[in-house]
Amino acid sequence: MSAKPTKYIFVTGGVTSSLGKGIIASSLAKLLQARGLSVTIQKFDPYINVDPGTLNPYEHGECYVTDDGAETDLDLGHYERFLNVPTSQANNITTGRVYYNVITAERRGDYLGKTVQVIPHITDEIKRSIVALGETGKFDIVITEIGGCVGDIESLPFIEAARQLKYEIGEHNTLFIHLTLIPYLSSAGELKTKPTQHSVRTLSESGIQADILVCRTEHPLPPDMRKKIALFCNVQPNDVIEAIDAETIYDVPLLMKKEKLDLRALYKLDLYNDVEPDLEQWKDFLGRLKNPSEQVTIGLIGKYVELKDAYKSIAEAFIHAGAHNECKVKLEWIQSETLATDHYDERLAHLDGILVAPGFGERGLEGKINAVRFARENGIPFFGICLGMQMSVIEFARNVAGLEGASSTELDKDTPNPVIDMMEEQKKVTEKGGTMRLGAYTCELKKGSLAHQAYGKLSISERHRHRYEFNNRFLEPLQKAGLVATGINPETRLVEIVELPKHPFFIGVQFHPELKSTVMTPHPLFVHFVKAALKYSMVKKQALEA
Repeated sequence: MSAKPTKYIFVTGGVTSSLGKGIIASSLAKLLQARGLSVTIQKFDPYINVDPGTLNPYEHGECYVTDDGAETDLDLGHYERFLNVPTSQANNITTGRVYYNVITAERRGDYLGKTVQVIPHITDEIKRSIVALGETGKFDIVITEIGGCVGDIESLPFIEAARQLKYEIGEHNTLFIHLTLIPYLSSAGELKTKPTQHSVRTLSESGIQADILVCRTEHPLPPDMRKKIALFCNVQPNDVIEAIDAETIYDVPLLMKKEKLDLRALYKLDLYNDVEPDLEQWKDFLGRLKNPSEQVTIGLIGKYVELKDAYKSIAEAFIHAGAHNECKVKLEWIQSETLATDHYDERLAHLDGILVAPGFGERGLEGKINAVRFARENGIPFFGICLGMQMSVIEFARNVAGLEGASSTELDKDTPNPVIDMMEEQKKVTEKGGTMRLGAYTCELKKGSLAHQAYGKLSISERHRHRYEFNNRFLEPLQKAGLVATGINPETRLVEIVELPKHPFFIGVQFHPELKSTVMTPHPLFVHFVKAALKYSMVKKQALEA
């Protein structure tokens, strides 16, 4: 008896970008997963960069890193946070990578002298990437989110490849969900369907008939409007799904369940499944998220705070940890450059916790160092991630260990005390893309440390993205002064975690714990950091009342 074929769902968008294709894809995947199906999601990005690793965060938001070291689109973070399943390089494909693979094959002579063209060579490579996950045999359904809007020149090869695939593997093995906008014109007091009609028409001009329409809207869609959309867009009225603006992205799976998006998808794919989705844990999370008993204010000190997507995973990790602690985490986004003055303490004094965020380059680093110092000297819970951990080492070296001029060689090549230095294997690297220390690495924890208490085990695996590391030449003098290395890579002996045992909560980590926080498994370091901030807040209140 042959195995059932993998089904493929494509999510496209129209009218405007940022409608939430990733959230709709993740929500549908969550509902199907809750029915017992094995689901994964991949993102196709139409830009020519091979990956987002070299993109400025202001251009593209955060760069999400997978266990296998792929630098990917931030939507993969949504996929993991919703499904609680790791993604990989195969889950994010760009136009740049597609062309790179095709040109590499042409240089090898794989095409036997043929003229290399968009059709069939580029579209064949895209199709190969689409079905690669399905051919692993691990998934019942592969959802592919196609970035950009239909009609964009950049997206055309992806749309064409999906069209071809439908006829190659059969219409009951493919499903096209089109996300579009129903704008509300306040001057007329009306919802307007014309943009959706034009978007669906543009998609049909590419040879694809949308099977299901998901309509983003600020106001409920009345039945007559659904019928109108269905009539003009050649779908059934019950295939017009309302996606009304939600209080939180984590409401969307329940809203899509109410709209029966999963049932319509299963019907269209000819998949029989009478299992009622088990969303009790999800509902429990939402209940705690929306009904906090306490609140803390945590300062996120970063270089790119004007674009909050630059720290998307950190912000979401705080949502998960806050819900776990039944505590609302109010994030205060603080531009680190504003702290490089003598009055930085005035910006920080009211905070219940301070997180110094990752980043690259020299701009704003003195402000980050000042934030570390304020947290250390005033007993405020502190959490440093990647560059934030490095700044905590520099601050301690300068102001406690007495290492004059201590710095990172990233900032000062001539520093007399390079407590942070480029990793040895990185010194010969000349290309920027995909050459950092990337992906998951093992870290061994010191028994009884803050990290050990948080994780509840002595060996962990976390994801990295950096070129500079703690310089082990300075390990002994810094430890003598009181900064303890509590996490060590067992193979390279690199320091991955530092702590101040005499401080209520002070920890810096070289890795990116935020990348592993999900709804179902909040990251333990964030959970314990929020708990420490809550305790600090309560002590502060008691002192004021006294």
